[in-house]
Amino acid sequence: MKVRLLILAVGLISLTAPSFAQSKFEGFYGQVGVGFEGINPSLTNSPLVISGANTGTIPLSTSASTTSGATGNVAVGYTAAVNKDFTLALGVEYYPVNSQSGNFSATALGNTFNGTYQKQNVYNIYLAPGMNIGKDGLGYFKVGYTGSSVKYTLQSDTSTDTLTGYSLGLGYKQFFMGNWYGFGEVNYFTYGNLTSTSKAQVSGTAASLSTTFSANVYNLLVGIGYKF
Repeated sequence: MKVRLLILAVGLISLTAPSFAQSKFEGFYGQVGVGFEGINPSLTNSPLVISGANTGTIPLSTSASTTSGATGNVAVGYTAAVNKDFTLALGVEYYPVNSQSGNFSATALGNTFNGTYQKQNVYNIYLAPGMNIGKDGLGYFKVGYTGSSVKYTLQSDTSTDTLTGYSLGLGYKQFFMGNWYGFGEVNYFTYGNLTSTSKAQVSGTAASLSTTFSANVYNLLVGIGYKF
């Protein structure tokens, strides 16, 4: 009797449970985007610390220029239907295009040294809540975790650091033929402070320096994708 009542209850639930049409965007997808980006870096230094017979500090001022240029990415992910109106996607994107080189400078004791920096190998892991718009459209918001390499060149010396932070984005997708869709989006990346300490020996005198770098990046992308 208990088993029959359980079967009856399950049947009633299945009959009364809400149902909704599957979103056309539900499933795995891959896409490629191209566009424009801007980079706003921040670079600060501690005084140059000298130890040994001539112990002391030397004031050091630094600056870094903004830069902009072309960018592009590839992305893969999966979109699930939450209900008849809303979706949730999980995606991973990678930017194989290195940024334009920017300039930075350091000035001490009246002498200025110039160098360059370049953003490379950006990745972003994101969640994207979305809302169906008509039969073929999807508006969405992105929030994610991002990482990037930054290559510095100063005279003949080159070094690379890794920055991490978070990302935000807003976009729209529209099917235009079969499973093919076009999209446009704007993204913002903020990379937290990365502090590194450099030490060197100059004519038998020890010198050390602490450098802090952070950056904000935005981009505008358009592209095409395919829903599998």
